[in-house]
Amino acid sequence: MTTRSAPDRLLSVLAAFDHEHPALSLTDISRRAGLSLTTAHRLVGALTEWGALERDASGAYHVGLRLWEVAALAPRGLALRQIALPYLEDLYEATHENVQMAVQDGAEVVYIEWISGRSAVGVHIRIGARWPLHATGVGLVLLAHGDPEFQKQYCAGPLASFTPYTVTDPVRLRRVLAEVRRTGVAVSSRQVTDDALSVAAPVRGPGGSVVAAVSVVVPQADAQVPVLVPAVRLAARGISRALGWQPERT
Repeated sequence: MTTRSAPDRLLSVLAAFDHEHPALSLTDISRRAGLSLTTAHRLVGALTEWGALERDASGAYHVGLRLWEVAALAPRGLALRQIALPYLEDLYEATHENVQMAVQDGAEVVYIEWISGRSAVGVHIRIGARWPLHATGVGLVLLAHGDPEFQKQYCAGPLASFTPYTVTDPVRLRRVLAEVRRTGVAVSSRQVTDDALSVAAPVRGPGGSVVAAVSVVVPQADAQVPVLVPAVRLAARGISRALGWQPERT
């Protein structure tokens, strides 16, 4: 049996928490982390003392604010959100629909900002949520502008399906990605839910590489894609310029 390293055991404690399990007892942490109760108790104590975990009055543990402080230093996290927020707010005011920004983490997108419209279509998104790249507008943008070798591996599958409209055929997905590169935007219709459509555009860093993607999500039945495309492009370009991108460098 392979002995787990100390860092692996420590990280497994933190990985026990997710959006469905924001509060855990020591026994829960032990079980979800695959650790003995004694080991879990020792590691949880150290993490709590440092501030990575906090314990409430009921005895349950939660992720601590110290982790938030550290995470805020990530260049693709809070810093990017702060730069992008004025442009995302402008996009929301122009559309009054759900506005999102995401970055890539491996084979998934991670949503780092979300502005919800009061009467907008319902979406399965929250800050920190993850979805496969091929199933969302922002994901298609990030995949299309990513490393060609990674694209090849990703398109080879397997590709998860969420609705009958999710693109799961490798040949078709490659065509979709080529169209995203050609037009500069991704239009994802009914891929995650059968009532929503998203239009997404790339956000570029100082060197011209795509570092994030911005999208607006609208009801599929009422979608006016030709109207949405310029608004999303404008927001993405504004964020890109704020990050130091200059068009002639792309």
